[in-house]
Amino acid sequence: MNRISTIRKNIVRNKKILSTMKRRLVIWAVAVVTFCVFSYLIDPFDPVWKGYLDAPLKMILEDATWIIFFSIIISEVSIFIDRTLNKWLPWRNRTIKRLFIQCLLQIVGSVLIVIIINAIVDGTSVTLPEMDTRKEYTLLGQWIATNIVISLIISAFNTVDYLLENWKKTAVEAAQHKLRASKHKQAAMAAELQALKLQIDPHFIFNNLSVLSELILEDQQLGYDYSEKFARVYRYLLVNSKKDIIAVEEELKFLESYIFLIEKRIGEGVIFKIDIQEEYRSRFTLPLSLQLLVENAIKHNQTSKVNPLEIHVYTNPEGELVVSNTFLPLINKPDSSGVGLTNIIARYEILGYPKPVIEKTEDKFIVKLPLI
Repeated sequence: MNRISTIRKNIVRNKKILSTMKRRLVIWAVAVVTFCVFSYLIDPFDPVWKGYLDAPLKMILEDATWIIFFSIIISEVSIFIDRTLNKWLPWRNRTIKRLFIQCLLQIVGSVLIVIIINAIVDGTSVTLPEMDTRKEYTLLGQWIATNIVISLIISAFNTVDYLLENWKKTAVEAAQHKLRASKHKQAAMAAELQALKLQIDPHFIFNNLSVLSELILEDQQLGYDYSEKFARVYRYLLVNSKKDIIAVEEELKFLESYIFLIEKRIGEGVIFKIDIQEEYRSRFTLPLSLQLLVENAIKHNQTSKVNPLEIHVYTNPEGELVVSNTFLPLINKPDSSGVGLTNIIARYEILGYPKPVIEKTEDKFIVKLPLI
């Protein structure tokens, strides 16, 4: 495993070295071309250019060698200045100051290179042709101007490359930050969803346990049946509350057991009507959605034998699961645990499905759940 890791590191390092060398060669080539072009443009009518190509090959090769050598020196000096400034005075801190200092150092560096090389050549060469002082200073000035242009072009090249690399790095970091934020948001939404799915109204448990104890005293067989239904309902709550969606058929089976508990608890104070078309039974809905809506209807409405609460569960042509109940509001509003309708709407929103539609008329309260 360590060997594979070492090989990979070597491959990455070699790629970086190769990329750096390619970049260096490009910079050197730009410097050479700039030197030749600018040297010609600075005095295109100089008689030297007319017979230059007719000169001996050795002389041309010597000149080319000097041009390449000098271009490499000026390029490396320019790169060194830019890299040093990138560490000590980055562009993002003081742009105007950085631009001024960079240009000044490039110009000073170019002049110093020309002076140093010229001094070395004068001190070591004994075959230089004699020329008047005016001509000598003119050539020196042209040489300095050429070097300054090369230095500034290389500097501009390095600056653009540096800014592009930083832009890419910033873009990658922004994308990674956005990805991390998205993952954190998904994790938070998942935790919130899980909390919502595990919410069980405590009144449901207390009420049914109370009814169970009364039935056991009155009719043991009925108490046994009630305990079986209650166990089945509670098992469904524990197992399926962790799921995101569930088949409508499964939810209806659970609702059947849940209705049995309600009918034994309330009696003739509530009437249920289930009308789910066969084609929609294989579709999906949220677990416990029907139970929460039915419990919500019972909790907030009167349930009397004289005027029973009617709860109708059905599907409409739009492919929605509808829970409708007659509107018989209680005189005294009961305490609410905040589960029910709010829970369902929040779960649909977190999962990214269309939100339920709520309709309220003078005599009915209707909730339409989009089938999945």
